[in-house]
Amino acid sequence: MKRLRSLVPVALLVLPALARSAEIDGAALPLWWGVPFAGILLSIALMPLLAPIFWHHHYGKVAAAWGLAFLLPFALVFGGGAAGASLAHALLAEYLPFVILLTALFTVAGGIYIRGNLHGAPVLNTAILAIGAVLASFMGTTGASMLLIRPLIRANDNRAHKAHVVVFFIFIVSNAGGSLTPLGDPPLFLGFLKGVDFFWTVSHILPEALFLVGMLLVLFFALDSWFFHTSGETAAPDPTPDTRGIGFDGKVNFAFLGAVVGLVLLSGFWKSSVVFTIAGTDVGLPGIVRDVGLLAVTGLSLWLTPARVHDANQFGWGPMQEVAKLFAGIFLTIIPVIAMLKAGVHGPFGAIVSAVTGPDGAPLPGMYFWATGALSSFLDNAPTYLVFFNTAGGDPATLMTTLAPTLAAVSAGAVFMGANSYIGNAPNLMVKAIAEDRGVKMPSFFGYMLWSGGILVPLFIVMTFIWF
Repeated sequence: MKRLRSLVPVALLVLPALARSAEIDGAALPLWWGVPFAGILLSIALMPLLAPIFWHHHYGKVAAAWGLAFLLPFALVFGGGAAGASLAHALLAEYLPFVILLTALFTVAGGIYIRGNLHGAPVLNTAILAIGAVLASFMGTTGASMLLIRPLIRANDNRAHKAHVVVFFIFIVSNAGGSLTPLGDPPLFLGFLKGVDFFWTVSHILPEALFLVGMLLVLFFALDSWFFHTSGETAAPDPTPDTRGIGFDGKVNFAFLGAVVGLVLLSGFWKSSVVFTIAGTDVGLPGIVRDVGLLAVTGLSLWLTPARVHDANQFGWGPMQEVAKLFAGIFLTIIPVIAMLKAGVHGPFGAIVSAVTGPDGAPLPGMYFWATGALSSFLDNAPTYLVFFNTAGGDPATLMTTLAPTLAAVSAGAVFMGANSYIGNAPNLMVKAIAEDRGVKMPSFFGYMLWSGGILVPLFIVMTFIWF
């Protein structure tokens, strides 16, 4: 994180001299510009299996190498101005707000310690997942994940089989639970900024969300009960000593959590004509106030949270560093991929865009659901949402009424299918990192996709026939 922070001022000094326009004609880009993005995805998937020691020590360098594999050829072909503008836009408009929000939620949630020894039986585990699903739509999937993943892991620290607990936690709390309000997941927040009513999502995809979360909770309870009763875990000794009652330490962070939610909402409701152009990228005053406020909340949380609370939570920066470094490479290498998608039917991915429209020109909600979801599984689900939001016309008034089934399909696909891979949504990778840091042997990249393919995809197929 120190290296990352030290590079930001340098970038802001250099980029103005380079930047011209961040717009890229995606229709003119051949598919091979997506190779660096595919490379970083394959590195995340394969290197922890093939070279785990190297990956553990050098994943940041690998991400930087793939980023440069895109940026340097791009600068040679299109010029330093276009490369600088693209880098500035990715840094200022996307990456920094993303990392600042994640850091604030990670820090604030890490300063709340749920005191007491919970015992990870199936009923308790299922209850925690259900509570997390509710919280995710009000404090974000990242906030709910960071608040609950540590006590959930601690509650199951005596069990031999616990990876499935974290996998279902990612399914439910880190993704599906955030589907009801713009606070829940970044794609819905972008829709809110585009003019979608705050309560539109809860009124239009509540049945789908209840079905998905309910089925996942039932499946989890059955699987967890089987492990619990057939593997001798009922009598396993608990390494965490029992204490009297359940309580919270670091309560000041609940106020900071409210401040984070308030700052995010403020940036959505507050309309200001004050815009600063930095290195060719427009940065609005509400976004600046939000990000400065989030940094202040992060600093205050670190200052006011007692050290014993961080120690009890085993709080460390390792998971945040991993997410920050890997997503820096992802946000950079994804630039040409998003540009190609934005080119619509005229771009390299024209077949995908065309597939969501019927012969009569009417949108096909089922295809929108799967196209948005499939790309959200591996691309950043927020820009993917915007691509298909605009493909469907981009007019929020029409999308909320005449084309309501299409907007519901785009919203559900972006949020629900972010759980299909570790990189579909930022909390997925962060939860995985925290779990591994605490000794949970998590599935590999492809191993996790076996879980999602076997459990989530059949549920998505059923949902398609019922609703889309």
